[in-house]
Amino acid sequence: SSSSSTTTTSLSAGIGATLSRISDSIRSKERSRDELKIGIAGFYDRSSKLWEDVWGEHMHHGYYIPEDRTDHVQAQIDLIDEVLKWAGVPEHENENGEGRGNIPTKVVDVGCGIGGSSRHIANKYGCTASGITLSPYQANRGNELAKEQGLDGLTDFRVADALEMPFDDNSFDLVWSLESGEHMPDKEKFVNELFRVAMPGGRIIIVTWCHRDLEKGETGLTKKEEKLLAKINRAYYLPRWCSVDDYVKLLESKGATDIKREDWSYIIAPFWKAVIKSSLNLKSILGLAKSGFSTQRGAYAMFLMLRGFNKGLIKFGLIT
Repeated sequence: SSSSSTTTTSLSAGIGATLSRISDSIRSKERSRDELKIGIAGFYDRSSKLWEDVWGEHMHHGYYIPEDRTDHVQAQIDLIDEVLKWAGVPEHENENGEGRGNIPTKVVDVGCGIGGSSRHIANKYGCTASGITLSPYQANRGNELAKEQGLDGLTDFRVADALEMPFDDNSFDLVWSLESGEHMPDKEKFVNELFRVAMPGGRIIIVTWCHRDLEKGETGLTKKEEKLLAKINRAYYLPRWCSVDDYVKLLESKGATDIKREDWSYIIAPFWKAVIKSSLNLKSILGLAKSGFSTQRGAYAMFLMLRGFNKGLIKFGLIT
């Protein structure tokens, strides 16, 4: 009958699509921009609750000085404060001076997760903060947490694409991107958007995973290095990587002044070991078992990230 043939066709198509995904995964095939956009949203829709249950509201690395510290949540909060300090953003309002030394009043958090950084910065300075993410779950959870913390008057979270931000030109005096740049398939367009929404004289801070800078005479990474990054890309829905040097060149081409860069790989190095360790308790294992294939693959990729860090291939770059 027609209904049984339709069922058979649908089943065949479903099996075919699954086999194709498995094949792409094994070959670490690079994804298109549309595939990345859908994949990133789905990955974080599925994995954010598990992360929050185990690690809390901050979905980024921690600041490990001293390196043996075990207060991991505080280490994540300290990372935000230390990055702000490193970038020359004043600690308190009483340090407020003329010109670009001023504390932020309007902040955009590009790739905000569930809004941990936005709420911390809004609470710290009494400024407004708008966060964008591709994940509907993250945007909704960010707004829920803001309400719970009494910060819903200062912060808002929405679903939007960082390469096409829904903000007017010259809207923010602090443009903050913490561990989201690695997801951007077009780094030049990403940097252009950061500049577009920044006020004249505003500050742009990019903290992102990068590959190592190329040595003099090198035209690219080694095949072995490319292979490792390709495996990580499949797990975390990442496009091709770039170096901190590439970001600096993009900023220079936009006429940025007072560019500053630093490698904090050694400061965040203990983080991945801590994450791996935290995933070995019963609660995390049960959560991971329920979370689905892409989150489980993401958990496996933590070991690949650690390998990349240890080999000096993956860098934790700060650029402002």
